[in-house]
Amino acid sequence: MISYRILLGVLAAVIGFAGYIPYFRDIFRGKTKPHVFSWTAWGLLIGVDFIVQVTRGGGAGAWVTGFSSVVCFAIAALAFTRGEKKITKGDWFCFGAAIIGIVLWLFTNDPLLTVIIITATDAVAFIPTFRKTYRKPDEETLVSYIFTTLKWAMGVAALRSLTLVTALYPASLILTNGIFISMVMWRRRVLAKS
Repeated sequence: MISYRILLGVLAAVIGFAGYIPYFRDIFRGKTKPHVFSWTAWGLLIGVDFIVQVTRGGGAGAWVTGFSSVVCFAIAALAFTRGEKKITKGDWFCFGAAIIGIVLWLFTNDPLLTVIIITATDAVAFIPTFRKTYRKPDEETLVSYIFTTLKWAMGVAALRSLTLVTALYPASLILTNGIFISMVMWRRRVLAKS
């Protein structure tokens, strides 16, 4: 009999895949303009978390993490030609901080400290996308972030070993995506009224 964790892991990956379809579609239509710094940093960070989850017994719940890392790198590659062109000094600062966070991970032997660094670094990596989207809330595909939030929630539920080490990072992604979704909806309403 297949465990419910495996079913949740597969369902999370399917939801994640389905959520990226409108995002890629909107990139190719020129509607969505991803920020290369955020997506590159996310690909690296999610890849690191995937390694940590696998080595700490994450099981099927880690599948969605590995898949998400590959997709983030694909979006980052597209962002070079189809993404946000206005890169600010603050964006460079955030990207630099994200890279420093990744380098710190390389010298960290403590899995919990690694996940804490990754979690903080991911939040910093989100800042360029948050800044860009605050100004241009229609340049992001909101449904993809909703699917992403659902994907991470199911991924956490599918973890075979539910510990702070395996669950902190995906739980933080649920929170940051939820804040981002709320901000985009609010900004769209505000701009529609103006």
